[in-house]
Amino acid sequence: MFDTAKTETKLELDGVTSGYGPIAIIKDLSLSIRKGEIFALMGKNGMGKTTLLKTILGLVSARSGEIQLDGRSIVGASPKALIKSGVGYAPQEQPLFTDLSIQDNLRLAIRSDRDLGAALEHVFTHFPFLRDRLAQQAGTLSGGEQKMLILSRALMLKPDLILIDEISEGLQPTVIAQIAKALQAEQAENGTTILLVEQNLNFALDVADRWAVLKLGEIDDSGIADADSRERVLEHLKI
Repeated sequence: MFDTAKTETKLELDGVTSGYGPIAIIKDLSLSIRKGEIFALMGKNGMGKTTLLKTILGLVSARSGEIQLDGRSIVGASPKALIKSGVGYAPQEQPLFTDLSIQDNLRLAIRSDRDLGAALEHVFTHFPFLRDRLAQQAGTLSGGEQKMLILSRALMLKPDLILIDEISEGLQPTVIAQIAKALQAEQAENGTTILLVEQNLNFALDVADRWAVLKLGEIDDSGIADADSRERVLEHLKI
């Protein structure tokens, strides 16, 4: 697990506001994520979790505030530039090209075919079923397999920071366990920082080092993931 005594910051948000049209979804939000930790961001539907990830990645513009990656401002940076700099993204929407093969979907993540072999071997360590099914159309995979493919594509370049949106939604416990193992291995072996947006409380707290609850675009509570966290977070998620 991550050493919470370390304080070196990977991602820093300070007073960030963003949204769509005249509506502010994220409101004066500040958040600090340390290098090499898994940070779980939880909250009910419609609280702004996905908008926050899209704001970090530049898909939604920050209206005010500062976002820094490794101490450098990324406000105004394009998603392409951020991904090139080492940010991975596994969105909640199914972003696969279903009529293309598994290999072609994974190939889209790399800059050159010279990198393909090593990148594939990396994701095979987490999801070995992909090795023998590279020629299979992505659209013929089960829902859980498609989620593993989405995550694999985000991992192809061994990113320093991964933004993951509701990866466990609708999945069986065995698939969730595989994904949890993959995320923990990335953290332990590569020092990867992971910002995990989740509604699956058990999964999120099992893999996370720290957590926060987002409510109406603001951080409502936060803490270290420990034995007391579950009941505390549940209080915020009650209908």
